[in-house]
Amino acid sequence: MVRTAALAGAQLVCTPEMTSVLDRRPGRLEQYVGNEETDAALKAFQEMAKAHDIIIELGSIAIRTQSGALVNRSYLINAQGVVVASYDKIHMFDADLSNGESYRESKRFEAGAQAVLAELPQVRIGLTICYDVRFPKLYWHLAQSGAQIITVPAAFTVATGQAHWEVLLRARAIETGSFVVAAAQGGVHEDGSHTYGHSLIIDPWGKIIAKAENDEPQVVLADIDLAEVDAARTRIPNLKNEKIFIPVRP
Repeated sequence: MVRTAALAGAQLVCTPEMTSVLDRRPGRLEQYVGNEETDAALKAFQEMAKAHDIIIELGSIAIRTQSGALVNRSYLINAQGVVVASYDKIHMFDADLSNGESYRESKRFEAGAQAVLAELPQVRIGLTICYDVRFPKLYWHLAQSGAQIITVPAAFTVATGQAHWEVLLRARAIETGSFVVAAAQGGVHEDGSHTYGHSLIIDPWGKIIAKAENDEPQVVLADIDLAEVDAARTRIPNLKNEKIFIPVRP
């Protein structure tokens, strides 16, 4: 699929959250996780970026740190196959859903603590992952720091995807005047979970410019004009106009 995108003219290719393995069964994910020096998926995507002369945002993979903890980490790989930035997911999805499903991401992964803006010669990209999309301050800070594109690799559940996927992503694009690229896991997985899919590319005005219409594997392509970022931020200068308010007293 990366090769297909590259042959179609893609310069930046983004993949979903947990690109290499998505499995919530106890111990299943851990058996595939390596560190940055040994992880097979990371090495493979570095080779693909170099072979096809493209930038790859490896949405996220599980990585074991030097302390032995697991992190949900996104990588930005340049066209020479070099990792130029990485981001550990900050917000952990710990929730009990109405359908009886329970998620405790914090039991498996150590949360990140640092927002990441990747600076490339062609573009500035802010890195986020899935559940981060519900925390707009992170996106505001990335935009204030100069992000032109913000990536949101994800593995949304079907219920939350149907209700919130598009509206949250469009809101983040509008609020920041940024392109939002959201590659999403989709379909039924071997552990029995079902993710929503419907990958999106959204322009700085909040318009969906490319979309996967279902949860089937597919390549979604769009042309991006970075001049639209400045145009949107000039029309709606909210990044300059925001005021800091004193918290409301009870």
